[in-house]
Amino acid sequence: MGIREDVKELNDMILNGKIMEAFEKFYAEKVVMQENSEEPRVGKDTNREFEKQFMAMVKEFHGMKLNASAFNEEKGIVMNYWEMDVTMRGKPRRKSSQVAVQEWKNGKIIKERFFYNPN
Repeated sequence: MGIREDVKELNDMILNGKIMEAFEKFYAEKVVMQENSEEPRVGKDTNREFEKQFMAMVKEFHGMKLNASAFNEEKGIVMNYWEMDVTMRGKPRRKSSQVAVQEWKNGKIIKERFFYNPN
């Protein structure tokens, strides 16, 4: 498969609630992930734990929408623009949007950074 097909499959899995399955399939062992300007998290094990903790904090997903994807296939760069409607445990329901910038190599994400308003 090419990068566009991989990204479509990844995003479809996310939209169908298969977030951890998508993580296992499409993220490299040495993946580097970062939230805004926080310190990057290095390695699949570290990021897997972060994702599991995030998912444990979700009380209910009310909706998730992929607005757009942009590709630079030559450099393996993808940007996905998401909107989410979610209730986190102990917090009010919140609608938010984020852009995920991914760097792909050999069918895996090797780097991903999320840009969003943390408030």
